[in-house]
Amino acid sequence: MLLTRIKGPRDLDRLSQEELDQLAAEIRSFLVDAVSKTGGHLGPNLGVVELTIALHRVFDSPKDKVLFDTGHQAYVHKLLTGRQDFAGLRSKGGLSGYPSRAESDHDVIENSHASTVLGWADGLAKANEVLGREDHHVAAVIGDGALTGGMAWEALNNIAAAKDRPLVIVVNDNERSYGPTIGGLANHLATLRTTDGYERFLARGKELLERTPVVGKPLFETLHGAKKGLKDFIAPQGMFEDLGLKYIGPIDGHDIEALESALQRAKRFSGPVIVHCLTQKGRGYTHAEQDEADRFHGIGPIHPDTGLPVKTAAASWTSVFADEMVKLGHERADIVGITAAMLHPVGLKKFADTFPDRIYDVGIAEQHAATSAAGLATGGVHPVFAVYATFLNRAFDQVLMDVALHKCGVTFVLDRAGVTGDDGASHNGMWDMSILQVVPGLRLAAPRDAEQLRAQLREAVEVKDAPTVVRYSKGVVGPAVPAVGKIGGMDVLRAPGAEVTRPDVLLVSVGALAPMCLEIADLLDKQGISTTVVDPRWVKPVDEALAPLAERHRVVVTVEDNGRTGGVGSAVAQALRDAGVDVPLRDFGIPQRFLDHALRKEIMAEIGLTAPDIARQVTGLVAKLDGRYDSEPAAAVD
Repeated sequence: MLLTRIKGPRDLDRLSQEELDQLAAEIRSFLVDAVSKTGGHLGPNLGVVELTIALHRVFDSPKDKVLFDTGHQAYVHKLLTGRQDFAGLRSKGGLSGYPSRAESDHDVIENSHASTVLGWADGLAKANEVLGREDHHVAAVIGDGALTGGMAWEALNNIAAAKDRPLVIVVNDNERSYGPTIGGLANHLATLRTTDGYERFLARGKELLERTPVVGKPLFETLHGAKKGLKDFIAPQGMFEDLGLKYIGPIDGHDIEALESALQRAKRFSGPVIVHCLTQKGRGYTHAEQDEADRFHGIGPIHPDTGLPVKTAAASWTSVFADEMVKLGHERADIVGITAAMLHPVGLKKFADTFPDRIYDVGIAEQHAATSAAGLATGGVHPVFAVYATFLNRAFDQVLMDVALHKCGVTFVLDRAGVTGDDGASHNGMWDMSILQVVPGLRLAAPRDAEQLRAQLREAVEVKDAPTVVRYSKGVVGPAVPAVGKIGGMDVLRAPGAEVTRPDVLLVSVGALAPMCLEIADLLDKQGISTTVVDPRWVKPVDEALAPLAERHRVVVTVEDNGRTGGVGSAVAQALRDAGVDVPLRDFGIPQRFLDHALRKEIMAEIGLTAPDIARQVTGLVAKLDGRYDSEPAAAVD
């Protein structure tokens, strides 16, 4: 196999055109076989095989910086830079699903949030200029979906201002992000795709000129680099050139020879260049090509022959939200949905199918989504903006200054909250309950089960004078956790016997961690430690009944699937101080560090967010209060 002979990018230089085509076929076969076993981003990588090969033949990585926006399409890049063991892809100790600096000097950006690559490229090109590195190049690959993000256009505005600063921007145009790309930019790119007059003109010109001795080929190169007056006469790519960016394309993104030619011309140019490549997401794998939803953008383990999942998916948090949104849509004509290019992943597809006139896909533009939602609310409707928890970080200013300041009734639904695991540091939704604590008037719900998700979503959309947030985990929704009582607005999930006059521990359980908190209470009970378990349901603001309840206990413990700094535990501690309740408090949550990719349960064990770990520490805390801490160790917890 050719692929096994590729240990680094320069090994590509020795291959003939026929061998390069064979290598592309081998890579596709490898990806289908490997990713069907582990799960991962299959469709995006099948679409960039030839493009990645061409990039590494033209540019000299890692001296030249080859950057990938989002990075989920970097599997081919990994294969060509010496990383061909995909057995542990996205698993603990295995390859990351995104570029990773810890893995290779060839990897530059690893944050995997979209629309950032052009900002990185602008900075790297400026650094080359400042340090006089004329033999260093920067090539940034950005998808047409990522170009819907405002950051990309802020960067383009700056890049275009430097007419003599070399930078190659490769637009990987497959007409999709997760689903089909939408908006004005998508329409413009569609025009470029379907206007083939320019390419036909050049093809005919090349045929004629190559018959002309001596001057034919140089003249063709000149013609191909002609300025926009000629090009605009044939194809409307003026948008890019009006910005001051030289435009090359559209290029067949699956023709290695054509790609290399275009990239070489762009590399030789002394300023910023756009190379527009047309690719097919999922190319070469029939099941991906025929998947209308997202071309197998991200998959779990599948049967490669059928493309069907190895396991039947159980009900997920997302599916519960999806069904309840449709019910709400039938009941209230003022409910509208908003998504940032993630209609399927966040569960709004059913709503969109049922109410096509009440759904807005704004592209990868979370900031715009939040402010547009404020406008919608001001206009008299109630928008529900569903987004991954990690991506709401990008719209914090808009949540604060546009939605909250103006007291707009907007509901934010945060999918994939807490530790998500295999997608790595940038996808863990561990920041939202800390960041949002500072927003005046905002109300934040953390449902513990499907029933509570449905109930709290309904409570959220009833609020008309403030932003509301409903956040939940990734994956399968757990069993129902019934309440045994109520105190204020809080559900009591477990209470000590009536004979206990002052229980030892008040355990504040946040969201989907309720089953674990009940397990902690069981373990503490075995140690003779009495425990009350409450679910606040709405964790912001802190329920007024919590402080008086805490005062009747010896210790308060909070458990949350969020960063410890500034999270629910911190808010509860402040509420107790404000109420003059001087009770020891211990907060358990995610340590404030970037977590490597692994299964969720592996990460939870690594950070000590498990029932035995927490019960052991709480046992020690109670023992210390009893005066037993220094004289004897705390009893072991099984």
